[in-house]
Amino acid sequence: MTAMNNNDTYYEHHPVLLDESVEYLITDPSGIYIDATLGGGGHSQALLSALNNDAQLIGIDQDDEALAAANSRIGDDPRFSSVKGNFGYLSRLLPPELHGNVSGILLDLGVSTHQIKEEERGFTFQKEGPLDMRMSNLRGVTAYQVVNEYSYEDLRDVIFHYGEERMSRQIAREIIDRRPIETTTELREAVEAVVKGQYQIKSVARVFQGIRIEVNRELDMLRQVLEQALELLTIDGRIVAISYHSLEDRIVKRFFKAGNHEGKIEKDFYGNPQNPIEEISGGIIRPTEEEIERNSAARSAKMRVAQKIEEPEV
Repeated sequence: MTAMNNNDTYYEHHPVLLDESVEYLITDPSGIYIDATLGGGGHSQALLSALNNDAQLIGIDQDDEALAAANSRIGDDPRFSSVKGNFGYLSRLLPPELHGNVSGILLDLGVSTHQIKEEERGFTFQKEGPLDMRMSNLRGVTAYQVVNEYSYEDLRDVIFHYGEERMSRQIAREIIDRRPIETTTELREAVEAVVKGQYQIKSVARVFQGIRIEVNRELDMLRQVLEQALELLTIDGRIVAISYHSLEDRIVKRFFKAGNHEGKIEKDFYGNPQNPIEEISGGIIRPTEEEIERNSAARSAKMRVAQKIEEPEV
């Protein structure tokens, strides 16, 4: 662990599908690579061990604590540099001379172990904390605002579409009846007042997931980074995307199929398919049972890999 937050502890995130990420991502050991979800630097450290001395690796994260932990872990390696920002603005965060010259981009999606375990961030329902859920101080909207200020219709839609919770209407109504809701414990209690029985905890988790996705605009940012990745990659450059729930995986799958978010392969005047990208992983790559045994967070992980095969139409 790396000393750094209020409790002098950075809760280290165990990199998921680490060997597979390195194996699929690196095609040119002297190339330029982007770890767009740097976290504590676990994936980046492994990538650096497989890259040549003339390679370049740029790590991006919007969380100050993650950036500090990663820089401490990796040290003064001249091949590595880090940038603060949301990967949804990837093309703006990278200098123009890198556009079209990147060999690989890694996306390890979702919330980090550190963010979950630090109760002051408000991500977990297992400890009491403020309703925050921001992955970065770059974002303005907090979970408190979503829970206490959204209309019934908007709150219901967040819980249904982003949390995939079938009792979204009843839960949204209960939350509104209990306003103001100040803490993660109070939010959990509102959900538990509606959902009883064996699925109660799953419903709580879904509601927290839905609100977190809304706060951080996670799905919008994912769509943006996938589009920008095509501009940044060189021909034969790769994207490795690790997702943890069906909403993310669906977006990745559709984009890897066609190079757009509709999943529809465009055709030229003669009817020939015009696809700037192709999935090369043959579908989903999952963690081994051994990895899941070592790291339970890996259980829901799904990895897909795609390769740029031509310049996208502008």
